[in-house]
This record gives sequence, structure tokens and C-alpha cells, in this order.
Amino acid sequence: MALFHIFLVAIVQGITEFLPISSSGHLILLPNLLHIPDQGQIIDVAVHVGTLFAVIIYFWSDLRGAIFGLPRLFMGRADTPGARLALLLIVSAVPVMVAGLLLKITGLNDALRSITVIGWATLIFGVLLYWADQTGKTVRTSEGWTLRDAILLGMWQVIALIPGTSRSGITITGARVMGFAREDAARLSMLMSVPTIIASGVLLGAEAAMTADMGLIRDGAIAAALAFVAALLALSLMMRLLRSVSFTPYVIYRMVLGVVLLVIAYS
Repeated sequence: MALFHIFLVAIVQGITEFLPISSSGHLILLPNLLHIPDQGQIIDVAVHVGTLFAVIIYFWSDLRGAIFGLPRLFMGRADTPGARLALLLIVSAVPVMVAGLLLKITGLNDALRSITVIGWATLIFGVLLYWADQTGKTVRTSEGWTLRDAILLGMWQVIALIPGTSRSGITITGARVMGFAREDAARLSMLMSVPTIIASGVLLGAEAAMTADMGLIRDGAIAAALAFVAALLALSLMMRLLRSVSFTPYVIYRMVLGVVLLVIAYS
């Protein structure tokens, strides 16, 4: 695989994974719009692993407690902040895991991978994000996250299986509807990405490992490293900007991208 192709895929994934503009949609569009070969499942898994490490490092102070709380949770106790966070993250990931597995078994996930679907999803859920961000209250913080919130946000996350929706975008939308402040909504969305990325990585990685060779493993390692750097920078920038800027710039980007995609799809 050409180094430039690896670089392109890794940077696109790294930048778009945590911004509310749909990383999966961009990765699907990349080979279609630039007329380059699809990067393949191994590279997809690799760049997701890179972004996973980025969010773990950025939110390490939160995730460290959840990791150390897992033993207590496995013993049936969620009586510490870490164990409680671990429980909520696992609960929030269950709906999308089940729905994702069903889509894969039925083959519907492949049917959704089209420019038309991505274009409409980019537009529709961009408008929904704008509405939620402008009308949602800012009375709640991420420390007040409850089991009910985790279940509801987990259901919102299922919608992200539609390419072009954006996992971070739809979970931020749900959190804003529920009254979480912008920065706290983004924080919950990023934390929720950890078990989700791990689950999808294990599922896709098991399949990809059967066809991997040393060349693909090397390409995957390069892609993971580049995606890690790009994701860490994009995540840091977004979290800083949210202290003074709304999600409107991302919505504007989605509107432009969605219109362009639909023009391409229907022309």
C-alpha cells in the first residue's frame, strides 16, 4: 500500500473520529471520491486503534479510575466512582454492539455504505445537532451521569451505525438534549467511544488477522501511529474550543459536505 494512501487514511480518520462530522463516512468516501483502492479492513482497524489510544491518553484521569474499578465491578460492586464509571461505559456500549452485530450478520451494513446515505445522514443529523446545541439546556455535568443516561445515550449511539451520522455527533446531540453542557456532552461522548472502539476492533481485527501478512502489519502500524497523533491534536483542539465556541462550525461543515455529496449522488 502506498505511503501517501496510508497517510491520507490515517489523517482523515484521526481528525474526524472525535469531531462530530463522521469518520466512517469520510473513510467510505475517500476511495470513491479520489478513485483510489479501498484501504481494506486491516487499515481500518489500525487507524481505529490509533484513535483509541489518543482518547485513552487524553482522558486518562477518568479512564484510569474506570480500569481500576473493573475488579470491583466484576465482583458485583459499583460502590466506587471508578467502578460506577466502568459500569456506565459498559452499559452505554451494549446497544450499539448488539445492533452492529445484527447489521453485520444480515449484511445491511454493506447496503448502507453509499454516497446517497452518507449525504442525507450528514445533512439530517447535522441539523439535529444544531437544534440540540442551540435549544438544549446547560444544567448538567458529566459527574451527574446516571444509569438511565447511559442507557439512553447508548440508544442514541446506535443511530451512528448509519454512515455519515457521526458517533461523536449523535451522542453529543443526545447529551445536549438531556441538558448536559457542551464540554460535558463532548466528554461523555469521548469516554463512550472507548468500549465501542474496543468492541469493533476486536470483531474486525479477528477477521483481518486471518488475511494479514508482514507488509499489511507494517502498513497498519504506520497508520495507527499517524491516526494517534492526528486524533490527539484534533481532540485537544475541539475540547479547548468548546469552552468558547458552539458546535455550529461543525454543523456548517456538515451542511456543505452533505450538499456536495448529494449533488454527486444524484448527478
